[in-house]
Amino acid sequence: MNERSTAVEIGLNAAILAVSEGVPRLLAIASAQDVPPLDILPFGPFDPTIHRTFETSLRARVAEQTALKLGYIEQLYTFGDRGRYMAGIDGSHVVSVGYLALTRMDEECSETLAAAAGVTWRGWYAYFPWEDWRGGRPVMLDAMILPALDAWARRSEPGDDGGRPARRRSRMRLAFGLDGFPWDEERVLERYELLYEAGLIEEAVSDGRVTATGLDVSLGRAMSFDHRRIVATAIARLRGKIKYRPVVFEMLAPEFTLTRLQETVEAISGRHLHKQNFRRLVEGAELVEPTGATSAITGGRPAALYRFRRKILEERPAPGLKVGRG
Repeated sequence: MNERSTAVEIGLNAAILAVSEGVPRLLAIASAQDVPPLDILPFGPFDPTIHRTFETSLRARVAEQTALKLGYIEQLYTFGDRGRYMAGIDGSHVVSVGYLALTRMDEECSETLAAAAGVTWRGWYAYFPWEDWRGGRPVMLDAMILPALDAWARRSEPGDDGGRPARRRSRMRLAFGLDGFPWDEERVLERYELLYEAGLIEEAVSDGRVTATGLDVSLGRAMSFDHRRIVATAIARLRGKIKYRPVVFEMLAPEFTLTRLQETVEAISGRHLHKQNFRRLVEGAELVEPTGATSAITGGRPAALYRFRRKILEERPAPGLKVGRG
């Protein structure tokens, strides 16, 4: 009988998100193991002889790789599927604990990263272009994605019990808002996983699921290993969380205009929001308060500056911006 390694190595990955000038960004590192280089997330093994907790280890690993000192972080999910990652140096199976981290892209942050080789802020819709609805429904949905998914859903496969097409179609309806179902911006991971299962993205090729996507163009920028899946999980978590927790303010300067707040929420949710409706939503949520100062950064009429009203945390159990679904 052949013996197989049962050792497990615990890795830590951070999806570090920020918004700058209305552009949602992901902190990415160029992988030295891929030719041409693919983007990966900041990562590192957990060594309990050095760090007591996953969180302290992650913060240290990110600082080593990017020179960035993390603020807000939360654990996402444990990613441990066989084949999702190359084996450890001793042949062990690597299990990754994914984290969502939020930061501000201020001048200090930009200068810090400029000194870290191979580190860049990448617009996250480069990885998920079908998720950006700020300019309307993405053309690629009807031109490429949905026809390809429909063909996959109808395809018969060995061992099919006859119900596979109906199950696949049901998942498509929920994930992509078909047949009268609304588009739910929080279903980022479900959409990505459908595209992966259908063999329509590059990771399905690199994992050996298919030999080619069958598409003339790539559906978003590929990442190494299953890091794009981790990012999809992080974006989905953030899109949901801004509705019941004030995490959006972790990505804003201490003082901001309501226009900048709206741009940030739109960047995260991937949706255009009506200006007056958004301002009524903000006023009703009582999340901000005026500072008394103004900003003329746009060159036009000075705009009032606001700050996060921290007292709301004592007044309400779930303060957030409950942006409605499309």
